[in-house]
Amino acid sequence: MTSLPLEVRPALLLAIPNRITLVRTVIAMALATYAFQTGELLWLVIGYVAYWFGDSLDGWVARRRNEESLSGAVFDIVCDRACSFLLAAAFMATYPDTIGPLALYLVQFGVLDTMLTFSFLLWPWMLSPNYFYKVDRPIYVWNWSKPAKAMNTGAVVVSLIVAGQTGAHWLPYAVAIAALAVKVVSSYRLIEILCGRRAAAPGEAR
Repeated sequence: MTSLPLEVRPALLLAIPNRITLVRTVIAMALATYAFQTGELLWLVIGYVAYWFGDSLDGWVARRRNEESLSGAVFDIVCDRACSFLLAAAFMATYPDTIGPLALYLVQFGVLDTMLTFSFLLWPWMLSPNYFYKVDRPIYVWNWSKPAKAMNTGAVVVSLIVAGQTGAHWLPYAVAIAALAVKVVSSYRLIEILCGRRAAAPGEAR
């Protein structure tokens, strides 16, 4: 029997959660590519649903099977960005009016959120950002609690669809700016904690 800790066990690279991550990423990116070709909103929506559902499923399976790992967490984070960027690019190509809010979203999710999400690696005992509440609960609640995850990946897209149906073109900008503000505040708080200028506030996930 291997004596390697769970988080570095090489066999987990081929575990079921990582296979799910791979499959959902391929499906979502294939749908995004098809949306590029057809210019139809339906395929974009299906692509986002595949991405969101798969992103929830791989984490749930990893926890249920006790197969969480650093490699799986990093793989999941990278695949999330791949799906988001290609789907957003398809959205912008099909609907040029969405370029502004989606550009803000990509800065938020592709840069600030990526830095925040990978910060869990600074604590060697932490397997994923899902456990960041053990370091600082406010940052966890703002970024990786279930409501925060839903808002982070879905709010801008949903607001774009609503704006397209209602003409409320200000809405996606407001949502994107609000999400960006959350990441800026979270990043500042994290830097303050890391530099010793602010005490972290660990707590429960709830």
